[in-house]
Amino acid sequence: MSPNKENYLKNIFELQHSSQKVTNKRLAEMMQVSAPSVTEMLVPLAKDDLIEHTPYNQIFLTKNGQALAKDLVKKHRLWEVFLVNKLHYDIDQVHSAADDLEHATDTQLAQALNQYLQYPQKCPHGGIIPGNGQGQSDDDDLLLSNITENTTIKIVRIFDNRDFLSYFHSLGLKLNQVLTVVKRSNFDHSLLLETKEHQKISVSKELTHYIFVEKI
Repeated sequence: MSPNKENYLKNIFELQHSSQKVTNKRLAEMMQVSAPSVTEMLVPLAKDDLIEHTPYNQIFLTKNGQALAKDLVKKHRLWEVFLVNKLHYDIDQVHSAADDLEHATDTQLAQALNQYLQYPQKCPHGGIIPGNGQGQSDDDDLLLSNITENTTIKIVRIFDNRDFLSYFHSLGLKLNQVLTVVKRSNFDHSLLLETKEHQKISVSKELTHYIFVEKI
């Protein structure tokens, strides 16, 4: 299977396990490609019995697609742990290198890498590594966009998207940070967050779909 097809399966997996409807539009946004490119790729993926595409423009992984995507995500996240913890990559620079390594990783190498890293539970972006989660999964996380006002939360996972990560860090946000949702704008649905140091941070509606939290 081509690396491009594998990347589509991984991104569908990420969205499917993030309480989000998987559509052509959302997939195009995640992968930073055009909507026609997504539509074109869905045809061979469906033909290979890896996805189902409903008339209502929703995409689902089949049983075969889920198993393959889960394996790809595990390899990718293991390499991210290795690159960040052992080679000191920044988390907003690790995705591309992990992508290249993951496509060349067979089962034996993945098992050896997992053992070498002592079976890490999460990747540097907070995503559960499939098979290492000790009963936890990405499904347990809450989207920031769904959090109501006056709720204290902790950032536990972020999407692995370079443009998003750059913006996320420029706002002074970070993983495991505790914040309070102060206000939601009625106009554009942006959120006003407050840190424990009483610093106010405004985040756009779009940004809230890339951040996952747990209530404190």
